[in-house]
Amino acid sequence: MSETVVSLSGVTRVYRQGEVDVHALRGVDLTLDKGEFAALYGPSGSGKTTVLNMIGALDRPTSGTVVVAGENLSQMSPRERSHVRRDKLGFVFQAYNLIPVQTAYENAESVLSLQGVPTRERRERVMALLAELGLEGMEDRRPDQLSGGQQQRVAIARAIAANPSLVLADEPTANVDSETAEALIAVMEKLNKERGITFLFSTHDPRVLKHARRLIRMVDGRVDQDERKGD
Repeated sequence: MSETVVSLSGVTRVYRQGEVDVHALRGVDLTLDKGEFAALYGPSGSGKTTVLNMIGALDRPTSGTVVVAGENLSQMSPRERSHVRRDKLGFVFQAYNLIPVQTAYENAESVLSLQGVPTRERRERVMALLAELGLEGMEDRRPDQLSGGQQQRVAIARAIAANPSLVLADEPTANVDSETAEALIAVMEKLNKERGITFLFSTHDPRVLKHARRLIRMVDGRVDQDERKGD
């Protein structure tokens, strides 16, 4: 039986903009199982980033429940949600979000440091991961000494170093060229297949959609279509 990593039930999100209520999500029901390689897609304003923010414990629903890795985020305090982000989730962003003054190694180990993992174990884990991601010999370079693709590989290393239940990737290929994008997708697909890491993308990129094994289309704050390839 599959292990459920994400469960959204009846999730709505209403924002107040001046005198107007903006309905970003309108009753979203969604489950994601361990080991999936799934993509949210749809037009701008469809709600896919809001869904990602809900799952990532970055926002709270107006109504409905969000359960991630067995934790009901809807009932948590900000502090409790920050612990879920640290311990259960990995994030890969469009803009990399690396700390400019830190080396590739320091960026990749940051979550492990926050978790209090011993120095020797951190080093062994991070060095092996950077090597696996093709960054061997680049551990001491700062982000401005790395290409866009290399920076995103550091971000991927940071995202998975703590063995999260789920990695959320928001437009991870948006700032790189086609060849680099294909290489990054291949890296994440390899991590998914070999390590069983669950990935959920929010993307417009047809290259990501081609590789995703589940496509979830958002329209007007609702799940409009949910297709598993091969079904």
